[in-house]
Amino acid sequence: MTNQVVLQMARELKNASKKNKAPIWLRLAELALKPSSARRVVNVGQIDKFTKDNDIIVVPGKVLGTGNLTHKITLCSFSISNSGAQKILNSGGKILSLSELVKNNPTGKGVKIVG
Repeated sequence: MTNQVVLQMARELKNASKKNKAPIWLRLAELALKPSSARRVVNVGQIDKFTKDNDIIVVPGKVLGTGNLTHKITLCSFSISNSGAQKILNSGGKILSLSELVKNNPTGKGVKIVG
């Protein structure tokens, strides 16, 4: 059974995709509706390898705190561990909710999906 919060989030993402003609939000809605066992788990160290300074990324799964982050990023994820959040904030980065991310980047331009 799918969580009602996840269903609401997927609905909002689909609406944002239609309204702004941004296929990235539709893709995230599809990933949100997958079973939790199929969601991705990404370490901070992996994020560091695949991103540059000031990148805006979305992780459709959970972010864990293993590894180090050497530059600042803006992150949005479905879930994040305390140590992962601390490392992102310590590097000068920001953590946003999905609604904040869609509001700040309605067309999804410059937003990368990692994981």
